[in-house]
Amino acid sequence: MIQFFRGVSFLEGLSLLLLLFIAMPLKYVWGNPEYVKVIGMAHGLLFVAYVVLAIMHKFELDWKFKTLGIVLIASVIPFGTFYVDKKYLKK
Repeated sequence: MIQFFRGVSFLEGLSLLLLLFIAMPLKYVWGNPEYVKVIGMAHGLLFVAYVVLAIMHKFELDWKFKTLGIVLIASVIPFGTFYVDKKYLKK
């Protein structure tokens, strides 16, 4: 189960980076909003899956609420999920 969470974590982080650094500039600089719709939808689904899996792993791995808070906050920070993977999931 932890491997699945690590995979979702990686994809969620990657989708956030694609959204921020590829899709958003394409929309606001070049007027091409199609990529925001596609990548935004994928990112939204991955974000929800990440949050649900993080809450499940809080109980499975006996995380403190502080750890859960860090893991959840990292999901909205660019490169945050990669930090979570290294610090909390790769043991």
